[in-house]
Amino acid sequence: QVQLVESGGGLVQPGGSLRVSCAASGRFFSINRMGWYRQAPGKQRELVATIASGGSTNYADSVKGRFTISRDNAKNTVYLQMNSLKPEDTAVYYCNADIKAIGLSRDIYWGQGTQVTVSS
Repeated sequence: QVQLVESGGGLVQPGGSLRVSCAASGRFFSINRMGWYRQAPGKQRELVATIASGGSTNYADSVKGRFTISRDNAKNTVYLQMNSLKPEDTAVYYCNADIKAIGLSRDIYWGQGTQVTVSS
């Protein structure tokens, strides 16, 4: 069984910073691309950033220059450092990962989500 567990969300003032983390647990051969998505109330889930196993990254235009995605392969963890936060960044943030688990087909897994609220 594979699980992704996010942590680190919360309330922050505009202009502030926050880091969210997502740890994968289970038995797997490989974790390939990992990423962060977000969903604001009444809106569709959207891509925030992704990172390949080799470290190459991709960002949504709305977060470029403010957010940084990184990963620690030894800890099976992906991070999202969010700086210069804006009220429009308020959303539930979900991590996902492309994982080849032992005994299972390669698949995309999702975390349960963590709330990030940017408000004064």
